[in-house]
Amino acid sequence: MERKIAPQATGPLAGMKVIELAHIMAGPVCGLMLADMGADVIKVEKPDGDDSRRFVPPAIEGESAAYMMMNRNKRGLALNLKQPDAVAALHKLLEEADVVIENYRMGTMERLGLGYDDLRAINPRLIYCEISGFGRTGPYAERGGFDLIAQGMSGLMSITGEGHGRPPVKPGAPISDITAGIIAAMGVSAAYARMLQTGEGQKVDTSLFEAAITQTYWQSAIAFATGTAPGPLGSAHPLNAPYQSFRTSDGWINVGAANQRNWERFLEVIDAPELGHDLRFASNQDRMQNLHALEGILNEKLGHETTQVWLDRMEAAGLPAGPVLDILEMHRDPQTLARDMIVEVAHPKAGSVETLGHPIKFSETPASIRSAAPVLGQHSREVLGEAGYDSAAIDAMIATGAVIAA
Repeated sequence: MERKIAPQATGPLAGMKVIELAHIMAGPVCGLMLADMGADVIKVEKPDGDDSRRFVPPAIEGESAAYMMMNRNKRGLALNLKQPDAVAALHKLLEEADVVIENYRMGTMERLGLGYDDLRAINPRLIYCEISGFGRTGPYAERGGFDLIAQGMSGLMSITGEGHGRPPVKPGAPISDITAGIIAAMGVSAAYARMLQTGEGQKVDTSLFEAAITQTYWQSAIAFATGTAPGPLGSAHPLNAPYQSFRTSDGWINVGAANQRNWERFLEVIDAPELGHDLRFASNQDRMQNLHALEGILNEKLGHETTQVWLDRMEAAGLPAGPVLDILEMHRDPQTLARDMIVEVAHPKAGSVETLGHPIKFSETPASIRSAAPVLGQHSREVLGEAGYDSAAIDAMIATGAVIAA
C-alpha cells in the first residue's frame, strides 16, 4: 500500500506514520512533538475518549482546553479494544506503521496480542515506544506513575521551594510528564534514523521517573562531589550568585550576574561600589557562602525602582536580566509572538482556538501547526479506509460499537 503523508506536512518527519496509544500527557506530548515535525500521528482513543477530555473546566464550546492543547496536529480514531474487530483493525494499522507510542499499564499490550515481540514478528521496522511511570525494568516496573509521584521520588521536590524546613513544593508545570514526552520523541527520532539506515526497528523505553531525574543534573553533581543532598534555594542557583529573583518597587526581576564580570557590571548598574570591596562577596564562592546576607542587601537596593527601570539599565549595561511574567503576559510578549509560539487553529466545534507553537525552528523543513485536536472519532472512517476497509465494513464495526465515528 502506498504510504500517505499527512496533509500539508512539511517538517523533517513528514512520511513517518505514528500510532499513538497514549492518554493524558507524557505519551501525547511525544505524539505532539512528532506531529509538529511532520509525522502523521493517529491518536487511538477508547470509546469515551482520552481522560484529558474530561479535564474541565476550562472548556471551549464543550471541548476540553487541556485535551485540545495536547492533541493538535493529530488524526483521531476511536476503538473499543474489548471487541476483536477493533483489535484486528489496530493490528492492521500497526503492520504498516513506523512508530507506536503506548503508556498502558505493564502487560496490557501483551494481553491484546500487541506486545513488542508480537508486533516485531509482523513489522520488524516498527519503533515501539513505551512511556511508563518507572520504566519496564526494575523493582517498580509494575507500578503506575503520575507526575507528582515522579517529582517526589526523583528528588525534584526536595530542591524546590523557599528553603529548608518549609513544606515540599513541586514546580508549577508537570515537568516529569512533559520531559518524558520530549525525551521519548528524541528517542523515537534517533531510532527512526537508525531504522532508515538498517530497516530494523527497536524498543524505546523511558519513564516519568527518569525524566524527572534528568532535571537534577546540577544538584546531583553537587551531591556526587560532596556527599550532601542540596536543598531548596527559592529562585537562587545552587552554584552561582547572584542568579535569582529580586523584589523591585512594583514586582520582581530575574538577574543573571553569576560570573565575575557580570557581578561587576551589576554593581555599576545598582550604584553599589562598596559591595565590590566587601570580602563576603569578593568571589562567587564567597557570595554563595553568604547568599542570605547578599539577598537582603540586593532586595533592599532593587526595591527603590520599578522593574522596567532596572531592566532598561541592565540591558544598556549588557547584563542578563528579565521580568517575571505571568502566563498571559508571556503570551503577549513580543519575543513570544516573533518566534511563532502562539498559533491559531480552526476546531470543528470550538472554532478558532489558540495553541502553543513548536519550539524548534528548522531552516529547510519547518515544523507546523496544521490542525486542531480531533473531536472523538473524527477521522475513524478516513483512517480505516486508508487501511483497506470498505464503507460497508466500517459501517458494520460502527454498528457493533467496535469503532466510534464522529
